[in-house]
Amino acid sequence: MLFRRLSLCLSLLLLLPLTALAQGFSHLEELADDGFRIGAEARLLGNGEPGETLGSLSPGQQLAPASVSKIYLAAAALDRFGPQHRFTTKLVGATEPDAAGVLHGDLILDGGGDPALTTEDLWRLVQRLHQAGVREVTGRLVVSQWRFGPVSCLTVDRCEGQRRVDNAYSALLSSAAVNYGNWCVTVAPARSAGAPAVVTPCDGQTALVRIDNRIETKPADSGTQLTALRVTDGQGDVMRVDGQISTNAYPRQLYRTSSDPADQTGRTLIAMLEQAGIPVAGGHATTTLEPPAGAHRLAAVDGKPLQELLLRTLNYSNNFMADTLALDLATGARPSLTQGSDAIEAFAGSLPGHGPLRLDSGSGLTPENRTSAAGVNVLLEHMFRQPSLFPSFVAALQSPSNGVMRFIRRGPAIFQDHVMLKTGTLNQPVSVRAAAGYFRTLSGRWGVFSVLVNGTGSTPYLSWSQVLDRLSEDLATMIRAH
Repeated sequence: MLFRRLSLCLSLLLLLPLTALAQGFSHLEELADDGFRIGAEARLLGNGEPGETLGSLSPGQQLAPASVSKIYLAAAALDRFGPQHRFTTKLVGATEPDAAGVLHGDLILDGGGDPALTTEDLWRLVQRLHQAGVREVTGRLVVSQWRFGPVSCLTVDRCEGQRRVDNAYSALLSSAAVNYGNWCVTVAPARSAGAPAVVTPCDGQTALVRIDNRIETKPADSGTQLTALRVTDGQGDVMRVDGQISTNAYPRQLYRTSSDPADQTGRTLIAMLEQAGIPVAGGHATTTLEPPAGAHRLAAVDGKPLQELLLRTLNYSNNFMADTLALDLATGARPSLTQGSDAIEAFAGSLPGHGPLRLDSGSGLTPENRTSAAGVNVLLEHMFRQPSLFPSFVAALQSPSNGVMRFIRRGPAIFQDHVMLKTGTLNQPVSVRAAAGYFRTLSGRWGVFSVLVNGTGSTPYLSWSQVLDRLSEDLATMIRAH
């Protein structure tokens, strides 16, 4: 009789595996009923030892994290470089300018792997070059991407982007890229309806990229609808813009990735040099060769501190910045994106109890990335216990109540005001919705949470509202209870 009772109890436990695993995630568990694969864990942080687990749903399952991968990148970069590290971009020459200000030979831009190098930085370089006495260059402007670039594409978006692209997020990678690897044009209405819109470069009057303008100016209050496609032909890049803009509309800016970010930097910089009265006789070129060992430093500009770079990288989920930083972490010469990610894997592998991790990119664009909810929480707890790094790390996450991504402003107020998180989204080859970060309970205790939801070939599209509505209710319950 006792044996039969034990057998019956065991059978009942086997019939209810999800209920046991989903403790604390009763709302999120509903997605499992629709065929989605879910890994989730939420726990309090103890004083030096693992805290109480508040919710658990297959936390060890290996799943795609999408852009939650970026928190691994942020942690590894802070650990390697520190919050105040700056990447330096330099202008060097084989010689110094002569008494007349003539630089004999090539002027070389030494790309320093700054993921946020902008035209403003290039203007500073030009000004400092002028202050160094350079008034003319007899050779070429050579953009050196010897550290990395061009980097082989690993995703469909980036590979297709070498020929044509209709987005700004799949920029190609180079240690000498400017403006996040994107061309920018400004669209303004003509004075009268029926005329073509006025389309100009965002960064000056020089036409850096060819523009195919198909935008018509419409009467006031007619609405503005714009599309942009960057295509590449035998002569280089073309920004093909289409649609309509009302006569009373404000100017709009359109961004599309370039097919060659180092060449884009060359075109941008040589136009600035000409405008500053420093002609370059030989035009511009790109190279993967390192500048000569004895090259003279003529001008330099330091980028923004790493802690500011990470805030932009994570808040806006900037794939270009994340993958550039991953390449900056690599130690080998001219690394691939996978080699850059190896450094992040090594960092995570040093954390006790993390478990398996696969990162082919720091951005999360690669759908082959894999980690677990439990592993993400190990990383989050490790960073929480780094007093000099944690403020910069947590500041790069978003509060749902006032984050820049408006889609996260869902759920109870207690969730929106007591949580800092990073989200991740992929739609191909399967739907991925992921979120991870920190929460504060009503008593002031810190906790960590990670949720990875992956679709399968047979599951339908997954919206963020389906995930956040459930997750916010579950976390709100945990926050109130403690």
